[in-house]
Amino acid sequence: MKKLIVLLSIPFVLVACKSENKTEKQADVVEEVVKQEIAYASFGEKITDENVLSKSEIIETYKNLKAGDTAVVKFSTTVNEVCQTKGCWMRLDLGDDEAMVRFKDYGFFMPKNIADMEVIVNGKAYVSEMSVEEQRHYAEDAGKSEDEIAAITEVETTLSFEADGVLVKK
Repeated sequence: MKKLIVLLSIPFVLVACKSENKTEKQADVVEEVVKQEIAYASFGEKITDENVLSKSEIIETYKNLKAGDTAVVKFSTTVNEVCQTKGCWMRLDLGDDEAMVRFKDYGFFMPKNIADMEVIVNGKAYVSEMSVEEQRHYAEDAGKSEDEIAAITEVETTLSFEADGVLVKK
C-alpha cells in the first residue's frame, strides 16, 4: 500500500516541479521584455545600463573632487548641448552646473541632434581649468555670436568628463 501511494505521488511531484520551472522561465521572459523596451543607441565602447549613478549622485562625486583628481563612474543625465561642427563634445546637465564631455582619444563622435535627450556616459570624471582660448574655441563650435565669444575673458574651473562609452536613449 505504501508503495502504491509513493508511486501515485511521483507524477504530482513532477508536475508541480515542472510548473514551477515554467513560472521561472516566464519571469525571465518578462524581465527580458522590460529590458528590451528601453532601447539605446551605443557609441564608443560597449556599456550597459546597469549600476548607473543618478544625477544627484554624480553631483556629489564632483563636489568631492579637487583639480587633478579623477573618478571612474557611469551616470545618467540629459544633454544640454552638442558640438555642432562634428559632435566632438557635449555638455551634460548637472542641475546648477554642467559637465563638459569629450570622447576618449576622439575615437567616436555624437549625433548633433541629441540635445535634451537622456544619455548614460561611462568614463572618468575630473575637475579642470579651461583656458580662455579653449572656452572661445568651444563657444565657436557651439555657434555662439562674436560678442558672446569676445565676452569670454577669464579662466574657468569646469567639471569635465572623458567618456569611453555612451548610450543615448531612443
